Amino acid sequence: MSTFFTRERFGRPQFLAGFLLVLFLGQCVWLGAHSPLTPGSGALLAASEGLQQWRGGHIAGTVHPAETGTQEGAASWSFTPDGYDPNHSPLWYLVASSPLAVWPGSLQQNSIHYWGWLVRIPFLVFGTLLGASVWYVARRLYGNSGGFIALGLYCFSPQIIRSSSLSFARPEMGAAWSTFGAVFTAIAVTHTLYAPREVVLWNWRRILLMGLSLALAIGSQFSLWILLPLALGFMLYLAPERRGAASTIWAAALTLAVLIIFASYFFRPVDFWHGVLHANFLGELWRAYAMPGAYGDLLQQLANSAPALLVTAPVALIVYCLWARSRYFGNTAPLLVAGLFLLLAVGTPHYPGLGFRLMAVPFLFVFVAGVCADLMETRHSSLIKGCVWGLLSANAVWNLLQLARVAAR
Repeated sequence: MSTFFTRERFGRPQFLAGFLLVLFLGQCVWLGAHSPLTPGSGALLAASEGLQQWRGGHIAGTVHPAETGTQEGAASWSFTPDGYDPNHSPLWYLVASSPLAVWPGSLQQNSIHYWGWLVRIPFLVFGTLLGASVWYVARRLYGNSGGFIALGLYCFSPQIIRSSSLSFARPEMGAAWSTFGAVFTAIAVTHTLYAPREVVLWNWRRILLMGLSLALAIGSQFSLWILLPLALGFMLYLAPERRGAASTIWAAALTLAVLIIFASYFFRPVDFWHGVLHANFLGELWRAYAMPGAYGDLLQQLANSAPALLVTAPVALIVYCLWARSRYFGNTAPLLVAGLFLLLAVGTPHYPGLGFRLMAVPFLFVFVAGVCADLMETRHSSLIKGCVWGLLSANAVWNLLQLARVAAR
């Protein structure tokens, strides 16, 4: 036990990161307290659907809300004409409603101030876990500077805070956290293949984590099946001499993910099969790529993610293109994933494109942190540090001022 509580695991960087995450959680709670959930919001509709399944009702997402008495706000997301949700599996609904499953009372509007917070809890947890994951990955890749740059951008990101607190936002943080986890777990497990140990048995924890991440991601947004070839591509690239082992691990994680999603249908094969048949795995609207407004909308969304990205992301991209030292896998991987998600977001301007925009943001933060950390190691280190920390401080102050204005409205 004494070997667990070491300075490497619980030192000054960890406490500073924990402090930033507490500030992040405080901002989410503040925003949630000043933007109460409304009865017709998508979050409450999802929670209501999932709660019916928990309590022995129909499988969530397999019956149109209008047929279950929730006509108000039924258009919050699209259902097929025969009553199936083409974008979410029941897992999405069950996660959203999991805290309500232990709520002893009925979901009355006059008590929404109390039980409404139960709906927010899973996404506050997901938001905090994603922040911790961003810091952990960036720190492992780029050192303490990179970790704190990524975490500083994350903890004061308006879009991340709104999504975590369900403030006029869809409940997508579970998909965002699991997407980030699936990509970097696939990368991490591949790096262990060169160790002289039995492949499957030694990596069972990471296989389990990868399977859970894939299940939560795809179960929360069917179009995130794109993670499967993406993860496999990274694994095969990183282990060219162990591609058989990498493929075996990928297949094991995929099998686990399918079993978990099947379990969310309460092991009903007919409902599961109909859910797969009605799933919208990638509804690309190719004509959107020829619409200038789609790119302007995407740029506005990125500005809402973090104003600092308007400066740091273009600069980081230019440096990456011009400076060979910054073009290594640790920077390239998050850039490729973010670029793919942004490309998909342009092609699907409504849904699931809105989800892709959120998924791209943490990867952008990691990419920016990596390039900035590389620049800090040059002879212009003092100037770069001053610019970066000044920009991050300005971004944090701006975000806090915006939160203060919420209470005055």
